[in-house]
Amino acid sequence: MAVFRPRVMGIVNTTPDSFSDGGRHDSVEAAIAHGLKLAADGADILDIGGESTRPGAAPVSVEDEIARTAPVIAGLRASGWAGPISIDTMKPEVAAVAVGAGADIWNDVAALGFSPASLPTAVDLGCGVILMHMKGEPRTMQDAPHYDDVVSEVVDWLAVRAGEVMAAGIPAERLWLDPGIGFGKTLAHNMALTANLERLGATGLPVLYGASRKRTIAAIDPTATDSSDRLGGSLALALEAARRGAAIIRVHDVRETVQALSVQAAVTAAAR
Repeated sequence: MAVFRPRVMGIVNTTPDSFSDGGRHDSVEAAIAHGLKLAADGADILDIGGESTRPGAAPVSVEDEIARTAPVIAGLRASGWAGPISIDTMKPEVAAVAVGAGADIWNDVAALGFSPASLPTAVDLGCGVILMHMKGEPRTMQDAPHYDDVVSEVVDWLAVRAGEVMAAGIPAERLWLDPGIGFGKTLAHNMALTANLERLGATGLPVLYGASRKRTIAAIDPTATDSSDRLGGSLALALEAARRGAAIIRVHDVRETVQALSVQAAVTAAAR
């Protein structure tokens, strides 16, 4: 019997200041090597980012972000990686260069809302688009975020935004929705969104879930002060998201996540 699991998106940060692995892959050669390692570990998609979106992160210029990401994408293609590549950026100029270098997907934490040029650029590029919910912006998003009903508000906002994007000319088959775990949310907000992930899937669009190594895990386990101490929590959240219908799980620890999801899928298949 075939065993099915969500696709795993491996994170390749080319930044000096990302919360988990900042500075480890900030040369083009190191980032390409890391991407190829994640592919060998079982990644289905590689997500290339050149600007940290951790709480309090400073913005990066368009030129610097392009210089960090486009050569990595081109290098991965030249090295033989034929699978999907996403560019993790808010900036339409960066997305356009990335797609020209070989990216297939625009992963946008601002849901194509950072610039008036974002939506028309995405339409023109013809790439896949991941729309994420973020309350505020990276520098201030964790300053006491408040919702009356976080699940309804996030689901409704993403559904409306997806409708606007589709009306502009991007078909549903090129869209994914991301609830934005940790982006303007408290621990309680993140857990509520995870526990009700099916409601986002009920929009009819596939869901991407990303909680890998995030601080919300440390809020449950205060001993996990370093991001590298959060593998157990990351796997638990990945498995829960898969159980609740996520189509893509975005992670740092690809090999461990692929293994956990594959075992979960095998157990589920055996129970039928």
